[in-house]
Amino acid sequence: MTAAVFFGCTFIAFGPALALYVFTIASDPLRIIFLIAGAFFWLVSLLLSSLIWFVAVTLSSTKDESVQKGLLIFGVLCSVIIQEVFRFAYYRLLKKANKGLMTISQEETSPISIRQLAYVSGLGFGIMSGVFSLVNILSDSLGPGIVGIHGDPPQFFLASAFMTLVMVLLHVFWGVVFFDACETKNWWALIVVIVSHLLVSGLTFLNPYYKASLVASYVIMLLMGIWAFFTAGGSCRNLKRCLLCRDKDFLLSNQRAR
Repeated sequence: MTAAVFFGCTFIAFGPALALYVFTIASDPLRIIFLIAGAFFWLVSLLLSSLIWFVAVTLSSTKDESVQKGLLIFGVLCSVIIQEVFRFAYYRLLKKANKGLMTISQEETSPISIRQLAYVSGLGFGIMSGVFSLVNILSDSLGPGIVGIHGDPPQFFLASAFMTLVMVLLHVFWGVVFFDACETKNWWALIVVIVSHLLVSGLTFLNPYYKASLVASYVIMLLMGIWAFFTAGGSCRNLKRCLLCRDKDFLLSNQRAR
């Protein structure tokens, strides 16, 4: 039973991300490099957030429940802001790298567009975020013990897996919208990305009321996904043609890639 929970939660949380990696990134070495670099930037943001959290907890040194809750809220706020600052720093780095690639490339255009960079970097952020948020939970799911035997919610592992899936996909959508907002200097879109990130992170404080936090998080993910789709140049027409396999250019490009 513990093995089933472990593998089930792992595939729920990382199955879509693995599929995105295999079908859209694995065949391009340049995308793999940018994916790893994005994951590294998220790791650095985590390190800085951890240092701030450690200092805050050390200075407070109290067991007052209200103070501890305040520290948690402060930690989430700082972590989200730092992640978005590092997303912007990565965007600036990629802009410079893209100019360098155009310089050394024999073609007139860059080998990878800014929209592709946004998608790849967002997936890197999301995968690393998901790994660090779920790895300890997956380790505990292998046992020994049974969740809920002392009255705790038995859906803890499943809820954590579905929440991790939300965060992984949201980082992809946030990356697409964020990079486009930086390109077009659309500052209100940047604010929406940051606020939605804070909102989804804050929804975890509703746990163990998993239904409320998960439903609200999935609604936000759906809205951000639609926004990112149209931001990336999508339309209802080409989505329909793609699903019905009527887009000849799309099919030919996939056939050539094989």
